[in-house]
Amino acid sequence: MTGRKRHMKIILAAAFALLLGIAVWSVRITDITVTGSTRHTQEEMIELLFPDSLDRNTLYCYYKDRFEPHLKIPFVADYDMIFRSPFRVEIMVYEKSIVGYVSYMNSYMYFDKDGIIVESTSSKLEGIPEISGLEFGQIALNEPLPVPNEKIFSEILNLTQVLSIYELDVDQISYDDKGQAFLLLGDVRVALGSSDNMNGKISELRDMLPQLEGLKGTLYLDTYDEMDSDAMYSFIQD
Repeated sequence: MTGRKRHMKIILAAAFALLLGIAVWSVRITDITVTGSTRHTQEEMIELLFPDSLDRNTLYCYYKDRFEPHLKIPFVADYDMIFRSPFRVEIMVYEKSIVGYVSYMNSYMYFDKDGIIVESTSSKLEGIPEISGLEFGQIALNEPLPVPNEKIFSEILNLTQVLSIYELDVDQISYDDKGQAFLLLGDVRVALGSSDNMNGKISELRDMLPQLEGLKGTLYLDTYDEMDSDAMYSFIQD
């Protein structure tokens, strides 16, 4: 009798473990939210991270997130999966910092504030200016853009930050062989000159934009003087 009871307990324990395993394995993620992503929509991120039914299994998803390498996603440095409940997951996306791109062999090579090439695509990103006029050699992904003067990257970063502060989107930032900066906004080219007083130059540009609407030509802000509040700047129409 004792042996039969012991055998029955083993069977019941095994059945309970099996039922528990089935219950745990059947728990699925039904609510997914994505934050921090501007380059990919929420639907795109969900499709990338949960490509099939198995990926929505809570246990498998947790294991995969904790013990396997994260998926490599264009323009994304990394992401965190936060399990709010067995059914709800929040994905926090950390995007790569991009200040501009250069055209190279029919591709757009995007680089960060340090001049490191972080992405290569065949399509343009909105809100990221093209940087032209730079002399560089062969480009490799995850390597610095090979330019003679690396100081140019800090100047590009400063300029793009100032443009962001004044909420100005430009089509192109270019540099001549003397390091003088130019902007292209539609049909208007803006000569900025050196990196000195860039905040003041961009402030003047923002104030003058309504007057430039519909015009085609070059605005010369390279003569900007922060001490001269009444200065006049030349605009030469094409």
